[in-house]
Amino acid sequence: MITRTLARAALAAGGAVTLGVVLAAGAAAHVTIRPDVDTAGSYAKVTVRVPNESDTAGTIQVRLDLPADTPIPSVRVQPHAGWTAELTTTQFPEPVQVGDRTLEEAVTAVTWTADPGVRIGPGEFDEFAISVGPLPEAGTYFLPATQTYDDGEVVAWAEETVEGQEEPERPAPSLEIVEATGDDGHGGAPAAENVSDEGGAEDSSATAASGDGTDDLARGVGIGGIVVGATGLGIGAAALRRRRA
Repeated sequence: MITRTLARAALAAGGAVTLGVVLAAGAAAHVTIRPDVDTAGSYAKVTVRVPNESDTAGTIQVRLDLPADTPIPSVRVQPHAGWTAELTTTQFPEPVQVGDRTLEEAVTAVTWTADPGVRIGPGEFDEFAISVGPLPEAGTYFLPATQTYDDGEVVAWAEETVEGQEEPERPAPSLEIVEATGDDGHGGAPAAENVSDEGGAEDSSATAASGDGTDDLARGVGIGGIVVGATGLGIGAAALRRRRA
C-alpha cells in the first residue's frame, strides 16, 4: 500500500516537473542573444539563438539590428555552414564619437540568409555568432530581430521589455552591459551570470567537497574494518594457545 502511494506521488511530481519544463520552454521560444562578455569597453562574442516556432514552415532568414545611436565600431561575423551573412552599414549625417574613436559609418544590422534547401525546421533551433566591440556604456540595449519563414510569414521580435511588467508577446532580444571593474579588453573573462548558468565554480566546489567527504568516510570505514579484523585474529590466536596449554 505504501509502495503504491509513493509510486503515485512520484508520477505526480514527474508530471508537474514535465509541465513546468514545457511551460518554460514555451515562454522562452523567441529569438534571444547572449554575450560571453558583458562589460563596457570589452569585445564580446554574441550568440543569437533562433528557435523555429512554426509547426509547418521553416526559418530561412534572420536579421538582427544593432544600436545605431550607440554604434559598435567593430562587427565581425562567424561563418555558418549553409547560411550567407550580410552586414548593413549606415552612413551617419555627422561623425559620431564612440570612446576615443570617431565613426562616420558603422554596421547597424546583420542578416543571415539560408542557402537553397537549408532552413531551421519545425521543432528545431539554430545559433549564429558575431564578434562585436568595444561594447557601449553600461545599460540595457534592445536589438530587434526579424525572422522570415519559407511560407512567407515574417515575425518581428521588436517589443521592448519593461522591468516590472509582463513580458510582451514578441520581445526584442536585449543586451545587458555592466560597468567595467578591471582591465577588461579583447576576449575578457566571461560574465559571472554565464558561469553560473553553466554550472560554475561554486557548483564544482560543492561537488568536490561532497566527494572528499565521501572518500574520508570510506577510508574511515575501511580502517575500522582492518582494526576489527586484526583484533579478532589476536583473540582467536590467544584462545588457540590456551587450548593447547
